[in-house]
Amino acid sequence: LTQPVTPDLLVSPSSQDGDLGSECPEDRGNWTGRLDFLLSCIGYCVGLGNVWRFPYRAYTNGGGAFLVPYFIMLAICGIPIFFMELSLGQFSSLGPLAVWKISPLFKGVGMGTILIVSLVAIYYNMIIAYVLFYLFASLTSDLPWQHCGNWWNTDLCLDHHVIKAGNTTFPINTTNTVGPSEEYWSRYVLHIQGSSGIGDPGRIRWNLCLCLLLSWTIVYLCILKGVKSSGKVVYFTATFPYLILVMLLIRGVTLEGAWKGIRFYLTPQFDHLLSSKVWIEAALQIFYSLGVGFGGLLTFASYNTFHQNIYRDTFIVTLGNAITSILAGFAIFSVLGYMSQELGVPVNQVAKAGPGLAFVVYPQAMTMLPLSPFWSFLFFFMLLTLGLDSQFAFMETIVTAVTDEFPYYLRPKKALFSAVICIALFLMGLILTTEGGMYWLVLLDDYSAGFGLMVVVITTCLVVTRVYGIKRFCRDIHMMLGFRPGPYFRACWMVLSPVTMMALLVYNIVKYQPSEYGSYRFPTWAEVLGILMGVLSCLMIPLGMVVAVLREEGTLWERVQQASRPTMDWGPSLEENRTGMYVASLAGSQSPKPLMVHMRKYGGITSYENTAIEVDREMEEEEESMM
Repeated sequence: LTQPVTPDLLVSPSSQDGDLGSECPEDRGNWTGRLDFLLSCIGYCVGLGNVWRFPYRAYTNGGGAFLVPYFIMLAICGIPIFFMELSLGQFSSLGPLAVWKISPLFKGVGMGTILIVSLVAIYYNMIIAYVLFYLFASLTSDLPWQHCGNWWNTDLCLDHHVIKAGNTTFPINTTNTVGPSEEYWSRYVLHIQGSSGIGDPGRIRWNLCLCLLLSWTIVYLCILKGVKSSGKVVYFTATFPYLILVMLLIRGVTLEGAWKGIRFYLTPQFDHLLSSKVWIEAALQIFYSLGVGFGGLLTFASYNTFHQNIYRDTFIVTLGNAITSILAGFAIFSVLGYMSQELGVPVNQVAKAGPGLAFVVYPQAMTMLPLSPFWSFLFFFMLLTLGLDSQFAFMETIVTAVTDEFPYYLRPKKALFSAVICIALFLMGLILTTEGGMYWLVLLDDYSAGFGLMVVVITTCLVVTRVYGIKRFCRDIHMMLGFRPGPYFRACWMVLSPVTMMALLVYNIVKYQPSEYGSYRFPTWAEVLGILMGVLSCLMIPLGMVVAVLREEGTLWERVQQASRPTMDWGPSLEENRTGMYVASLAGSQSPKPLMVHMRKYGGITSYENTAIEVDREMEEEEESMM
């Protein structure tokens, strides 16, 4: 049978080059399973912050009442920006750098994103290294932080087991005492007594160095083949934490005194809602928990098929992330309630956030349970799986961004390039394995993804809605998903989301507080270094503008206008998806009716091509009304 011949008049010159246009996206790779993308997004968003930040933020900001501003901020900031990032990535099939073909003048935003993600990846993997250290330490019959009397303990160490065994009726003054788990963390794991401060890092802790090396090795092996390998790993790393979380929750609520912790966690204090601080804290929790602005969502979406229903996925991931945070709060505070009853102290004296919760308070609570090594192993294995898939996203973002910029050189050697990136970040993270490494980790945590990240997200939102145009962006989504975003999304993108994030940025600057770790105050030079880390990511934006303007021709204003417009090849990456106005932008296309060429070439009208016809008709009507 002979193939039907299409008349030359109905074939655009670009189609005569065979499949050249679809070669690049095929080499780029795609998700291989239907759930790969969804589970990767869930694994990326549900991370360590859900366990060690949300519960603490909730109880310090009104308990159950905190859920009111939390869900309001989720609706205003979280869901709309999440959907915007997914839409940009899926529509263009490009990473965080190349996606700025949408407006080359602002390519510096992508450069700032990569800088932020690189800094975060360095210290985030160090946290995973700490988790691995505790995971291996749990493989014993008696947990090493269970008792005092070890070489790393001091005279201030107070063992709660001794107090309980003594059955004393007199209260013991615990003001100037330290728990064995706290001394294990600071004096054995960190060996922080060997450093006088951030300027005196001391020696490398080789056990931590080996854990960091193992952590980077695991990450590399999982991203070795890009999303084809990491997309399979997340079937385990994104789902198994839920199994462990449910086990810890069931064990926690069955403990004596658990109700004290849960009541402390959820008792609503509605007077807190009158404080602006509570609303800011809710917005910050949403902002960092969903991982918007880091490029991970955009990167993951860029490996989707063009018509993947990301609208549905947005609500599944964002609401699932919120529910996970609330469940984690029950699991954590039920155990803290039991712990406070055992120690005879109020819950607020044992409740902490961040590393203090994961590596001091919760491990100490584990020692009070029967089969404590088993529960400790489960807890740290949960933290490991929670941390790994977030780290996969950070690394995939960096690798994808650079390989999309140099596809012909780097895509064939993506595994080698990934190895180079992992080795480079491992070497830069070696300072975190020193005796004073925790000071550097705190500095990176406080400044690497602070106001710089907010500037990146605000700029992205303004460029898409103001420079590219909200109407054109909604048309792109219409062409991709078959429906146009409603007034809720448009109102959030145009006004509510950028205004809220600007308020966050102003609040962070006005309420700026120098970094500290325990009683240690960072010196001025360290503060300046931290601020420079944040400012550098912001400076990438004007730097990118200068480069983009210099590449254009004409007067300064003409150059700015040309650089702010989308490039000719902006749009869907595969030719069969370039319907409507985007067919005309293909190289060499001269057809006055490119959509008809597209339909004739690919055989008939589909529902999505019908959508493209509607979009074309709307644009013609708008042009006629303007004349």
